[in-house]
Amino acid sequence: MWLAHHHAFGQWVGSVVDTIARSFHHEEGVLLLGRRDIAGLIGPADWVAAVEAGFRAAAEGRAAAPLPMEIGGSGGAFHAKGAALQLDRHYVAPQALPFRRPGRAALQLDRHYVALKLNGNFPGNADRGLPTIQGAILLCDGETGALLAIMDSIEVTLRRTAAATALAARHLARPDSRTLLVCGCGAQGRAQLRALREVLPLAQCLAWDRDFGRAQQYGREEGAEAVADLPKGDAADVVVTCTTATEPFLGPDQVGPGTFVAAVGADSSAKNEVKPALFEAALVVADVRAQCAVMGDLRHALAAGVDPGCVHAELAELVSGAKPGRTSPEQITLFDSTGTALQDVASAAVIYERALARGGMRCIALAA
Repeated sequence: MWLAHHHAFGQWVGSVVDTIARSFHHEEGVLLLGRRDIAGLIGPADWVAAVEAGFRAAAEGRAAAPLPMEIGGSGGAFHAKGAALQLDRHYVAPQALPFRRPGRAALQLDRHYVALKLNGNFPGNADRGLPTIQGAILLCDGETGALLAIMDSIEVTLRRTAAATALAARHLARPDSRTLLVCGCGAQGRAQLRALREVLPLAQCLAWDRDFGRAQQYGREEGAEAVADLPKGDAADVVVTCTTATEPFLGPDQVGPGTFVAAVGADSSAKNEVKPALFEAALVVADVRAQCAVMGDLRHALAAGVDPGCVHAELAELVSGAKPGRTSPEQITLFDSTGTALQDVASAAVIYERALARGGMRCIALAA
């Protein structure tokens, strides 16, 4: 089955490469967007609205995203993710609630997009003074095959991942959630806090990391309280795990009634943050069920004998209203987030359209 997925994805990658090769005549040129460009084009609420648009399109049958493909390197590995997305409506950030900042302007996505993202994770780069994670996104016009933009993938991956958590929180967290526990105090931990502040009335953030010094630095920079030991019970209303752990550390003992847990760090088959028992105790929602089953915390829960029926829904089903989210204040809810190319293509489309509207961005004529 896994080899079949790889073969299918390989064929899909080949078709995208052919599309790109045919697009070099694109007379307007190809936009080049770096991390700073992207950060200046859309804000936190826009990321959430873009990701919501992607999942809604999936629910309506207007999106396709094959399972990712992993490509090994001598010092690390690459993940290749791709998706096609047809958005033909106006998607508006939800209206401001009493605990939210005002909603942002409508996102008009009225064309067919195809995106391919290649992300490399090379841990040894830290000793070389280089980023451990690097990558790029190619955005194409799905109707003409034109290559529209090449953009840095790190900012997109960082923000769209946090946006998916915020989107899930709308459906799975208690609306009065005020305390957040962040497990893993890196860049993703910071992005998670900022995104969740957009959708929940958070008043306190606890920061935990296996490296307490890192948690202390996070606390100083983000206005959080660093904790040396992982809290137990009902210390937080929302718990986000965004570590590189390969042994699970979060179980029912660390989660009280009514808690929303977002398991974000396990984006490959070797990573594992959540103990199987928590899957049995919670209402479980996956970003993409099939993907979580092979590379998320769900994979490890299933291997331990947890019933596959523990997954209540996919995030797209909550967004579309096909299935309910939280149904009681006491319910423990768990979002298994592995990151899908639906998030990438929707975000890249918004970035591209904002860049066109603003103008003055760098372009390159690849055929020149």
